[in-house]
Amino acid sequence: MTVAVAAPHPDAVEAARAVVADGGNAFDAALAAAAALTVAYPHQCSVGGDLVAMVRPAHSPVRAVLSIGAAARAVDVAALGDRMPVRGPQTVTVPGVVAGWAAVHGLGARLPLGKLLAFSVRLAADGVDVAPGLRAAIAAGSDVIRADPGLSAVMLQPRLVQQALAETLAAIGRDWRSFYTGPIVAGVRALGSPLAEEDFAAHVAEVGDPLRTVVGGVTWHAAPPPVQGATFLAVAGSRSLLADSRRAQSARDAFLGDPRSGPIPLSNLLLRTPEQASPVPEPRPPSAPDRMRRASGDTVAVTAVDDEGNAIALIQSVFESFGAGLLEPSTGVVLHNRGSSFRLDPSHPGHIAPGVRPPHTLCPAIATTADSVIALGCQGGRAQPWILAQLASEVLSADDPGELVARPRWILRGDDLMLEPGVPVPPGADGLTVTTVPGPHDDAGHVQMSRSRSGRLDAGSDPRADGLAAVLP
Repeated sequence: MTVAVAAPHPDAVEAARAVVADGGNAFDAALAAAAALTVAYPHQCSVGGDLVAMVRPAHSPVRAVLSIGAAARAVDVAALGDRMPVRGPQTVTVPGVVAGWAAVHGLGARLPLGKLLAFSVRLAADGVDVAPGLRAAIAAGSDVIRADPGLSAVMLQPRLVQQALAETLAAIGRDWRSFYTGPIVAGVRALGSPLAEEDFAAHVAEVGDPLRTVVGGVTWHAAPPPVQGATFLAVAGSRSLLADSRRAQSARDAFLGDPRSGPIPLSNLLLRTPEQASPVPEPRPPSAPDRMRRASGDTVAVTAVDDEGNAIALIQSVFESFGAGLLEPSTGVVLHNRGSSFRLDPSHPGHIAPGVRPPHTLCPAIATTADSVIALGCQGGRAQPWILAQLASEVLSADDPGELVARPRWILRGDDLMLEPGVPVPPGADGLTVTTVPGPHDDAGHVQMSRSRSGRLDAGSDPRADGLAAVLP
């Protein structure tokens, strides 16, 4: 078995290498890498976060895996005031990563889950060096870390030794369902969250059909709401990418929410209504209390394809750096703050309500042709759709995936446009605040790409992160 894999940390690729050597396929490699990242990159992902993946089993249709946790059934919306908190226990929704791993595993992994997590168990117990990206996040988030005893006990070490997390990962490997009935439940409540046993027990990963569009003979697959996959599909292949991204951004902010709580107008998200063919939106007024914040997002993407035709783009996240600013000490689990994406306006599709999932930024994608498959994903928060769209037209034709994902990019966030060096101001920037940064920037995303092109495997890992791409063994 030969597997191409890309991930934002070297230990993730080493975890993938170990399971491929034991006979694992692309799904095994991606799961092993994802688990290692919860140990080595805790500022960006954790078993206390959510997961979205696009999965293409060999010779089968692409499937979308959405393991997105819901708000507590006992959430007191009135007590939240006029704005969702940024961090803290009220922003913690049910963690979806573990159920997401299990769902991906069930779509065609070869090895037992416990074997896939063995590398990560050892990594957590033995310790891992602090990577440059994590070191920068610790420096930037020192106030958040020092405010929480759990985070400060782990993140301020010269080397990350996480014995409690090692035990949690080992327990997940023996029986993943135990995570949703184990000590994390009482631990989260002890930190002040309204999440209860019934909230954890009710969590199920969705496995269903993706959204699709065809651009230049390539079929793109992305996840449905509450994920912003439709926003990516709206701009993939656009000839007026910035202008269309501004329209898509406005549509997403207005219409994205959980289909479980009411109908979501896909045609609006996909920019397929007549009114959305009008000029780009006017610059928006200063932030109202309920307006979506412009968090950059702390997230990891792992991509893998193999020589049998299996392919996966997997993203897991704590949303913002160190998530809710809470590490549950009995399990060693960093908790995400995905609930901060909820709206408080009850008329908005993304409003908070008991058992409802928040609007989601994770945006993995898979592209297919008759003889090729490309798995693509990135860190980048709400900018993920236009980060990926700037690469989409060349993912099949580019000679070197590593060079493609390293190219300078622009980033749209609200009414701000950030340019990396060498990027000209694109058409459609009227009314935006334009800034050119001095070098490659984290906010431009950490893109991971794996590809099988006419039977030849290759991969590229974004140099903005600390990762690697490899063809294994």
